[in-house]
Amino acid sequence: MNKGFVAAAAAVALSFGVTMSAAAQDLPFSYGDYWEVSEISVDDGGNAQYIDFLASQWKKSQEFAKSKGWISEYHVLANLNKRPGEADYYLITQFSHMPDAAEAAARDKAYTDYMQSSMRQMEAASGDRAKYRHVMGSELLGEVLLK
Repeated sequence: MNKGFVAAAAAVALSFGVTMSAAAQDLPFSYGDYWEVSEISVDDGGNAQYIDFLASQWKKSQEFAKSKGWISEYHVLANLNKRPGEADYYLITQFSHMPDAAEAAARDKAYTDYMQSSMRQMEAASGDRAKYRHVMGSELLGEVLLK
């Protein structure tokens, strides 16, 4: 959405002979952080096991990312009034920028070193959790800061 909006705004600005910076100054907002939201469903009987994972490994990884400045916040929200087809939990991570390929590779290396685990081991552990937890989807949202 962000790229599409910027491209559309640029096209409109150019069609009126206005520079993009001048057009952007007229808009009543600016862009803020990114918010990644993962939707998680947990099978009956798997809740305690999943919460144990969140409180240990997931929190440890989020605190590490926060200490490195890769993320600014993280949250776990429980759906207290779940309807059919909705998630049980929403895992939210907030960050200011997307890493490029080199930065992402460096982060992966730092993370696997910190967790003392390989990507294959972490993928296997994720597969084990798939016995009782299911990732329903994820969204990448961009914060809009109103002026």
